[in-house]
Amino acid sequence: MSVSILAREDPVSSTLLEQIIREHSKTFYFATALLPSRKRYAIRALYAFCRASDDLVDREQTTLSDLDAWREQVNLPAHEQSNPVLKAWSEVREEYAINRLYEKELLDGIEMDLNFQVYPTFEALKVYCYRVASTVGLLAIPIIGLAKGVSFEQAAPFAIQLGIALQMTNILRDIGEDARRNRVYLPLEDLQKFNLTHQDILNGVYDDRFIRLMKFEISRTRELYQQAIPGIAFLSKAARPAVGAAAFLYRAILDEIENIQYHVHTLRAHTKGWKKIAMLPSILWKLQGLPQPGEVL
Repeated sequence: MSVSILAREDPVSSTLLEQIIREHSKTFYFATALLPSRKRYAIRALYAFCRASDDLVDREQTTLSDLDAWREQVNLPAHEQSNPVLKAWSEVREEYAINRLYEKELLDGIEMDLNFQVYPTFEALKVYCYRVASTVGLLAIPIIGLAKGVSFEQAAPFAIQLGIALQMTNILRDIGEDARRNRVYLPLEDLQKFNLTHQDILNGVYDDRFIRLMKFEISRTRELYQQAIPGIAFLSKAARPAVGAAAFLYRAILDEIENIQYHVHTLRAHTKGWKKIAMLPSILWKLQGLPQPGEVL
Protein backbone atom coordinates (compact mmCIF):
# COMPACT_ATOMS: atom_id res chain seq x y z
CA MET A 1 0.00 0.00 0.00
CA SER A 2 1.28 3.46 -0.89
CA VAL A 3 2.19 5.73 2.00
CA SER A 4 0.26 8.97 1.71
CA ILE A 5 1.84 12.35 1.20
CA LEU A 6 0.40 13.48 4.52
CA ALA A 7 2.19 10.64 6.28
CA ARG A 8 5.48 11.55 4.66
CA GLU A 9 5.11 15.30 4.84
CA ASP A 10 7.19 17.00 7.48
CA PRO A 11 6.67 20.55 8.74
CA VAL A 12 10.07 21.74 7.49
CA SER A 13 9.36 20.64 3.90
CA SER A 14 5.86 22.04 3.98
CA THR A 15 7.11 25.41 5.24
CA LEU A 16 9.88 25.51 2.61
CA LEU A 17 7.47 24.79 -0.25
CA GLU A 18 5.08 27.43 1.03
CA GLN A 19 7.86 30.02 1.23
CA ILE A 20 9.01 29.29 -2.32
CA ILE A 21 5.61 29.70 -3.92
CA ARG A 22 4.69 32.72 -1.77
CA GLU A 23 7.93 34.49 -2.72
CA HIS A 24 7.81 33.79 -6.44
CA SER A 25 4.11 33.76 -7.32
CA LYS A 26 1.52 35.31 -5.05
CA THR A 27 -1.18 34.39 -7.57
CA PHE A 28 -0.38 30.69 -7.48
CA TYR A 29 0.08 30.83 -3.71
CA PHE A 30 -3.42 32.28 -3.43
CA ALA A 31 -4.85 29.73 -5.88
CA THR A 32 -3.23 26.65 -4.35
CA ALA A 33 -4.59 27.62 -0.94
CA LEU A 34 -7.98 26.56 -2.33
CA LEU A 35 -6.84 22.94 -2.72
CA PRO A 36 -7.35 20.25 -0.07
CA SER A 37 -4.25 20.05 2.14
CA ARG A 38 -2.86 16.81 0.68
CA LYS A 39 -3.12 18.03 -2.91
CA ARG A 40 -1.93 21.51 -1.91
CA TYR A 41 1.32 20.07 -0.56
CA ALA A 42 1.81 17.96 -3.70
CA ILE A 43 1.15 20.83 -6.13
CA ARG A 44 3.44 23.14 -4.17
CA ALA A 45 6.14 20.47 -4.40
CA LEU A 46 5.67 20.50 -8.18
CA TYR A 47 5.85 24.30 -8.26
CA ALA A 48 9.00 24.33 -6.11
CA PHE A 49 10.65 21.81 -8.44
CA CYS A 50 9.79 23.96 -11.47
CA ARG A 51 11.02 27.09 -9.68
CA ALA A 52 14.32 25.52 -8.63
CA SER A 53 14.91 24.27 -12.17
CA ASP A 54 14.14 27.67 -13.67
CA ASP A 55 16.33 29.48 -11.14
CA LEU A 56 19.26 27.29 -12.13
CA VAL A 57 19.33 28.55 -15.72
CA ASP A 58 18.68 32.14 -14.69
CA ARG A 59 22.13 32.31 -13.11
CA GLU A 60 24.63 33.82 -15.52
CA GLN A 61 27.36 31.30 -14.70
CA THR A 62 25.18 28.21 -15.31
CA THR A 63 26.44 25.89 -18.05
CA LEU A 64 24.89 23.00 -19.94
CA SER A 65 26.95 20.68 -17.73
CA ASP A 66 25.27 22.18 -14.67
CA LEU A 67 21.86 21.49 -16.19
CA ASP A 68 22.87 17.94 -17.07
CA ALA A 69 23.96 17.41 -13.46
CA TRP A 70 20.60 18.75 -12.31
CA ARG A 71 18.82 16.33 -14.64
CA GLU A 72 20.76 13.45 -13.08
CA GLN A 73 19.87 14.62 -9.61
CA VAL A 74 16.19 14.99 -10.55
CA ASN A 75 16.18 11.39 -11.79
CA LEU A 76 17.18 9.98 -8.40
CA PRO A 77 14.46 8.17 -6.44
CA ALA A 78 13.06 9.88 -3.37
CA HIS A 79 15.09 7.85 -0.87
CA GLU A 80 18.34 9.03 -2.53
CA GLN A 81 17.47 12.74 -2.67
CA SER A 82 19.38 15.16 -0.47
CA ASN A 83 17.90 18.37 -1.90
CA PRO A 84 14.71 19.04 0.12
CA VAL A 85 12.79 20.36 -2.88
CA LEU A 86 13.71 17.38 -5.04
CA LYS A 87 12.96 14.99 -2.20
CA ALA A 88 9.46 16.43 -1.80
CA TRP A 89 8.85 16.38 -5.55
CA SER A 90 10.24 12.84 -5.95
CA GLU A 91 7.88 11.56 -3.27
CA VAL A 92 4.95 13.20 -5.02
CA ARG A 93 6.12 11.91 -8.39
CA GLU A 94 6.34 8.36 -7.11
CA GLU A 95 3.04 8.38 -5.23
CA TYR A 96 1.00 9.77 -8.11
CA ALA A 97 2.80 7.75 -10.82
CA ILE A 98 3.67 10.93 -12.73
CA ASN A 99 4.56 10.49 -16.39
CA ARG A 100 8.27 11.38 -16.50
CA LEU A 101 8.00 12.44 -20.17
CA TYR A 102 6.51 15.79 -19.13
CA GLU A 103 9.23 16.30 -16.54
CA LYS A 104 11.82 15.75 -19.27
CA GLU A 105 10.04 18.14 -21.64
CA LEU A 106 9.92 20.77 -18.89
CA LEU A 107 13.69 20.55 -18.45
CA ASP A 108 14.11 20.65 -22.23
CA GLY A 109 12.21 23.94 -22.20
CA ILE A 110 14.42 25.29 -19.45
CA GLU A 111 17.42 24.34 -21.57
CA MET A 112 15.97 26.55 -24.32
CA ASP A 113 16.41 29.47 -21.92
CA LEU A 114 19.99 28.44 -21.25
CA ASN A 115 20.69 28.47 -25.00
CA PHE A 116 18.37 31.39 -25.70
CA GLN A 117 17.55 32.14 -29.33
CA VAL A 118 15.08 34.55 -30.89
CA TYR A 119 11.76 32.98 -31.87
CA PRO A 120 10.96 33.64 -35.54
CA THR A 121 7.26 32.76 -35.37
CA PHE A 122 4.47 32.34 -32.84
CA GLU A 123 4.40 28.63 -33.64
CA ALA A 124 8.05 28.40 -32.57
CA LEU A 125 7.31 30.33 -29.39
CA LYS A 126 4.41 27.98 -28.62
CA VAL A 127 6.89 25.08 -28.47
CA TYR A 128 8.77 26.92 -25.73
CA CYS A 129 5.53 27.82 -23.91
CA TYR A 130 4.40 24.20 -24.06
CA ARG A 131 7.64 22.93 -22.60
CA VAL A 132 7.99 25.40 -19.74
CA ALA A 133 4.31 25.84 -18.84
CA SER A 134 1.91 23.34 -20.45
CA THR A 135 4.00 20.47 -19.11
CA VAL A 136 3.35 21.76 -15.58
CA GLY A 137 -0.38 21.35 -16.13
CA LEU A 138 0.13 17.88 -17.57
CA LEU A 139 2.25 16.93 -14.55
CA ALA A 140 -0.43 18.34 -12.25
CA ILE A 141 -3.41 16.42 -13.68
CA PRO A 142 -2.65 13.10 -11.91
CA ILE A 143 -2.31 15.01 -8.64
CA ILE A 144 -5.43 17.15 -8.75
CA GLY A 145 -7.58 14.54 -10.47
CA LEU A 146 -10.22 14.48 -13.18
CA ALA A 147 -14.00 14.50 -13.21
CA LYS A 148 -15.72 11.15 -13.34
CA GLY A 149 -15.58 9.62 -16.79
CA VAL A 150 -12.95 12.06 -18.13
CA SER A 151 -9.68 10.67 -19.46
CA PHE A 152 -6.25 12.28 -19.37
CA GLU A 153 -6.30 12.43 -23.17
CA GLN A 154 -9.54 14.43 -23.11
CA ALA A 155 -8.29 16.93 -20.52
CA ALA A 156 -4.75 17.35 -21.84
CA PRO A 157 -5.51 19.71 -24.78
CA PHE A 158 -7.12 22.20 -22.41
CA ALA A 159 -4.15 22.00 -20.02
CA ILE A 160 -1.81 22.64 -22.93
CA GLN A 161 -3.77 25.73 -24.04
CA LEU A 162 -3.91 27.08 -20.50
CA GLY A 163 -0.17 26.63 -20.10
CA ILE A 164 0.50 28.59 -23.29
CA ALA A 165 -1.85 31.35 -22.13
CA LEU A 166 -0.16 31.57 -18.72
CA GLN A 167 3.32 31.71 -20.25
CA MET A 168 2.29 34.34 -22.78
CA THR A 169 0.98 36.40 -19.86
CA ASN A 170 4.39 36.04 -18.19
CA ILE A 171 6.13 37.09 -21.38
CA LEU A 172 3.99 40.21 -21.81
CA ARG A 173 4.29 41.20 -18.15
CA ASP A 174 8.07 40.66 -18.07
CA ILE A 175 9.12 42.37 -21.33
CA GLY A 176 11.20 44.95 -19.47
CA GLU A 177 12.79 42.47 -17.09
CA ASP A 178 13.67 40.14 -19.95
CA ALA A 179 15.07 43.00 -22.05
CA ARG A 180 17.45 43.85 -19.22
CA ARG A 181 18.71 40.28 -19.53
CA ASN A 182 19.07 40.75 -23.30
CA ARG A 183 16.09 38.52 -24.05
CA VAL A 184 13.11 39.19 -26.31
CA TYR A 185 10.54 36.43 -26.41
CA LEU A 186 8.08 38.14 -28.74
CA PRO A 187 8.22 36.48 -32.19
CA LEU A 188 10.06 38.31 -34.93
CA GLU A 189 7.04 37.95 -37.24
CA ASP A 190 4.95 39.89 -34.72
CA LEU A 191 7.56 42.62 -34.33
CA GLN A 192 7.81 42.97 -38.10
CA LYS A 193 4.04 43.18 -38.39
CA PHE A 194 4.19 46.41 -36.38
CA ASN A 195 7.45 47.70 -37.87
CA LEU A 196 9.46 46.97 -34.74
CA THR A 197 12.80 45.24 -34.34
CA HIS A 198 14.39 43.05 -31.71
CA GLN A 199 16.64 45.97 -30.79
CA ASP A 200 13.63 48.27 -30.34
CA ILE A 201 12.34 46.01 -27.57
CA LEU A 202 15.77 45.85 -25.94
CA ASN A 203 15.94 49.67 -26.09
CA GLY A 204 12.53 50.02 -24.45
CA VAL A 205 10.86 51.73 -27.40
CA TYR A 206 7.40 52.92 -26.37
CA ASP A 207 5.28 54.39 -29.12
CA ASP A 208 2.15 53.70 -31.12
CA ARG A 209 3.79 50.69 -32.80
CA PHE A 210 4.58 49.10 -29.46
CA ILE A 211 1.09 49.78 -28.09
CA ARG A 212 -0.50 48.18 -31.15
CA LEU A 213 1.81 45.19 -30.75
CA MET A 214 0.79 44.79 -27.10
CA LYS A 215 -2.90 45.04 -27.95
CA PHE A 216 -2.42 42.33 -30.57
CA GLU A 217 -0.57 40.01 -28.17
CA ILE A 218 -3.08 40.56 -25.36
CA SER A 219 -6.00 39.82 -27.67
CA ARG A 220 -4.40 36.56 -28.81
CA THR A 221 -3.59 35.56 -25.24
CA ARG A 222 -7.17 36.21 -24.11
CA GLU A 223 -8.33 33.92 -26.90
CA LEU A 224 -6.04 31.21 -25.55
CA TYR A 225 -7.66 31.56 -22.13
CA GLN A 226 -11.08 31.43 -23.77
CA GLN A 227 -10.17 28.11 -25.38
CA ALA A 228 -8.63 26.68 -22.21
CA ILE A 229 -11.10 27.63 -19.47
CA PRO A 230 -13.86 25.16 -20.45
CA GLY A 231 -11.38 22.38 -19.63
CA ILE A 232 -11.54 23.29 -15.93
CA ALA A 233 -14.87 21.43 -15.85
CA PHE A 234 -12.93 18.29 -16.79
CA LEU A 235 -11.09 18.39 -13.45
CA SER A 236 -12.19 16.98 -10.12
CA LYS A 237 -14.56 19.20 -8.16
CA ALA A 238 -11.90 19.69 -5.48
CA ALA A 239 -9.44 21.04 -8.06
CA ARG A 240 -11.70 23.43 -9.98
CA PRO A 241 -11.62 26.40 -7.56
CA ALA A 242 -7.81 26.43 -7.44
CA VAL A 243 -7.24 25.98 -11.17
CA GLY A 244 -10.04 28.39 -11.98
CA ALA A 245 -8.62 31.01 -9.63
CA ALA A 246 -5.16 30.62 -11.17
CA ALA A 247 -6.56 30.98 -14.71
CA PHE A 248 -8.83 33.95 -14.08
CA LEU A 249 -6.42 35.80 -11.78
CA TYR A 250 -3.57 35.34 -14.23
CA ARG A 251 -5.79 36.49 -17.07
CA ALA A 252 -6.48 39.60 -15.00
CA ILE A 253 -2.78 40.51 -15.32
CA LEU A 254 -3.59 41.37 -18.93
CA ASP A 255 -6.10 43.92 -17.61
CA GLU A 256 -3.40 45.34 -15.35
CA ILE A 257 -1.03 45.70 -18.32
CA GLU A 258 -3.72 47.78 -19.99
CA ASN A 259 -4.22 49.77 -16.77
CA ILE A 260 -0.54 50.78 -16.74
CA GLN A 261 -0.87 51.85 -20.40
CA TYR A 262 1.48 49.06 -21.58
CA HIS A 263 4.47 50.53 -19.72
CA VAL A 264 5.87 47.03 -19.18
CA HIS A 265 9.45 48.17 -19.69
CA THR A 266 9.38 50.17 -16.46
CA LEU A 267 6.43 48.80 -14.47
CA ARG A 268 5.40 45.29 -13.42
CA ALA A 269 1.70 44.61 -13.82
CA HIS A 270 0.14 42.64 -10.99
CA THR A 271 -3.23 42.11 -9.37
CA LYS A 272 -3.31 43.37 -5.79
CA GLY A 273 -4.21 40.98 -2.98
CA TRP A 274 -7.46 42.71 -2.10
CA LYS A 275 -8.55 42.57 -5.72
CA LYS A 276 -7.85 38.83 -5.87
CA ILE A 277 -10.08 38.29 -2.86
CA ALA A 278 -12.75 40.55 -4.35
CA MET A 279 -12.64 38.60 -7.63
CA LEU A 280 -12.96 35.17 -6.03
CA PRO A 281 -16.79 35.02 -5.68
CA SER A 282 -17.30 35.92 -9.34
CA ILE A 283 -14.65 33.37 -10.37
CA LEU A 284 -16.41 30.62 -8.43
CA TRP A 285 -19.71 31.68 -9.99
CA LYS A 286 -18.22 31.48 -13.49
CA LEU A 287 -16.86 28.01 -12.76
CA GLN A 288 -20.35 26.87 -11.79
CA GLY A 289 -21.55 27.92 -15.21
CA LEU A 290 -18.96 26.01 -17.25
CA PRO A 291 -20.43 23.40 -19.61
CA GLN A 292 -19.98 19.86 -18.38
CA PRO A 293 -17.46 17.59 -20.17
CA GLY A 294 -20.16 15.82 -22.18
CA GLU A 295 -21.32 19.18 -23.53
CA VAL A 296 -17.79 20.28 -24.51
CA LEU A 297 -16.46 17.11 -26.10
